[in-house]
Amino acid sequence: MEPTTILLGTAFLVCAYMAWNIGANDVANAMGTSVGSGALTLRRAIIVAAVFEFTGAVFFGSHVTETIRKGVLDFGDVGFTEELSQKLMYGFMAALLAAAIWLTIATRFGMPVSTTHSIVGGVIGMGLYIQPSSVNWDKVIEIVLSWIASPLLGGILAFVSFFVIKRLIFNSEDPFLQTKKLAPILALPTFFVLGLAFQFKALKGFYSNLDNAGYINKETWLPAKEGTTFNPFADGAWIPINSLVVALAIGMLASLILWGVLKRYQFKEEGMAGVEHVFIWLQIITACYVAFAHGANDVANAIGPMAAIYDIATSTTGTLTDGNVGVPLFLLLIGGIGITVGVATWGYKVMDTIGKKITHITPSRGFAAEFGAATTVLIFSMPFLAVPISTTHTLVGAVVGVGLAGGAGAVDFRVFGKIAASWVASLPISAAGAVLFVILFAGSPINVAIVTLSAIAITLAIVMRPDKVEKKDLLMDTPYETLDSTPFDMFYEHAKSVEKTVTHMLTAVTVASQGKDASKHIKATISAELDADNIKTDLRNHIGTGVRIAIGRDTFLHMLSRQDRIADYAQNVAEQISFRELMVDDQARDNLKIMAEAVHKTVEKYSKAVDQLNVLTQSGFAPMQMAVLNDLIMQVNILEHKADECESTAAAYVFSEGDDKPLAAMHMYRILQRLDDVANAAEKAANAFLPMLNK
Repeated sequence: MEPTTILLGTAFLVCAYMAWNIGANDVANAMGTSVGSGALTLRRAIIVAAVFEFTGAVFFGSHVTETIRKGVLDFGDVGFTEELSQKLMYGFMAALLAAAIWLTIATRFGMPVSTTHSIVGGVIGMGLYIQPSSVNWDKVIEIVLSWIASPLLGGILAFVSFFVIKRLIFNSEDPFLQTKKLAPILALPTFFVLGLAFQFKALKGFYSNLDNAGYINKETWLPAKEGTTFNPFADGAWIPINSLVVALAIGMLASLILWGVLKRYQFKEEGMAGVEHVFIWLQIITACYVAFAHGANDVANAIGPMAAIYDIATSTTGTLTDGNVGVPLFLLLIGGIGITVGVATWGYKVMDTIGKKITHITPSRGFAAEFGAATTVLIFSMPFLAVPISTTHTLVGAVVGVGLAGGAGAVDFRVFGKIAASWVASLPISAAGAVLFVILFAGSPINVAIVTLSAIAITLAIVMRPDKVEKKDLLMDTPYETLDSTPFDMFYEHAKSVEKTVTHMLTAVTVASQGKDASKHIKATISAELDADNIKTDLRNHIGTGVRIAIGRDTFLHMLSRQDRIADYAQNVAEQISFRELMVDDQARDNLKIMAEAVHKTVEKYSKAVDQLNVLTQSGFAPMQMAVLNDLIMQVNILEHKADECESTAAAYVFSEGDDKPLAAMHMYRILQRLDDVANAAEKAANAFLPMLNK
């Protein structure tokens, strides 16, 4: 077999491997927040991402690419000699392999890193080895600065976006109705920005292809890099009028479609559930855009170095084409298929980090994060900056930004710290790996094949270990949020279990007051209390894993303890009933039943307060939602007072009519006391929420 054939065959393998890693890691940019919010199931997210990534990569990926990614290497005006080109061919191979292996390792630990920065790091490393003076350190510094600038701006814009949603929607008297009114208005600027970003990022290669074919002048469609002007009608405009018109048309069309859908759609949900349902649509659309744009733009991270290798290997002179090189369609297919397979096989790992581990994501927060990220990418794409940024870094910053809208405690900065550390490590690790592989290749195609196959095999053998969570469970066609409930979701689940315990207790009291056998209902009460205890234990264990809560761990556990006492006291009532027959007096028994019903109403209202607490945390502690919770807490207190009045009436009657049967009267009074304990526990549990109203 010819040496060139061996080299090219190995290079195609590495190119596909790199594309697989891009799909497995970078896909979180598109779908991580959608999965984390429950807008898409994991399986559906993988399907959607695969379709849009492949479409963007194959049909809209550029048919030309830079020979040196992001301009990090500069060999001057001497051109590429045969000797230098041959060295670069092996160097590009080493850079591609080093970046791909680093991405595999990062993905294994669920770390979202920049594929662009990984391949740039590899290129820098091989450049330092081949010709140290070729490294453009000014460009490297720009890339390093983007580590700080892009997530910071993405976080700020996402925070502001969610603040607007919070102020205009969550802080209204009827958030659901307000969402239906404002969603089309929010869609216009959102999709205007997406329309611009779509053209400048996803369609950049497409416009270039049309320009090469003579159909358009790309200068009137893409931002000007030189001789810029604010006037969109002038030559060399920052943003040409053609692009502005297309973006505005996209925004208006999206607004009209959304308005029409909201007008005719019959929602099953109302309140906060209805609000988030609307944002699910917006989030899915923005996620599809990000996936499409990513496939069209970032496929070059895999096929760019491969195109350079192919150009040198097939050149009659053995030299690299100066500037840009052509990208054959089959390379785009390799890139598109590789990305698709990566999404489908391993994309869930980084999705889990983006969607769940940094902070709790709802559809409204996911939408704000994706809008903030898209806007940041657009801003940094403009000629007045033209800084190479990572969509990964930007989106992670945006997720942190929306998380901070719920308080600093809502963000797990330990996870973010690990992610940031992986960002810093990307360049040096990829650079060092590229240098190592260049040395091991030693300019021999045989060595390239042996080293490459060995390195990939060893890496996969080490990192591809079984996950703690079975993949088949993650791929179930159920909302992702059901697989990993938030602490407040579990808190509400515990509250409903507590309410169920009280309901069984009420039934037991009612049946016993009728002189019937209540043993079945007593057992049901005890069983429900045990279920509540199990949920409490699970929730405590969940909190113990380091989950961040906006209100603080100690405060949350205090609230949980208060809530659990309601069920404990309800069980005491049921047990008290089981000790002996109730006092034989119809009025006394009726008073007992009235007391139990008053207690049950108190607990019911408390359960509604817990539901509102969940709404409050989802809204980012909007003042209006605070007011609603405060009102529910006051209602719990009022109902508890009414229960106290019922107890006073019932106890007075028992002691006035129970002289002839003191034991029965004392037994009835003990039951009344335990019922009062239930109501008091509900009141104290509700009042435990009051400190949060000062957030």
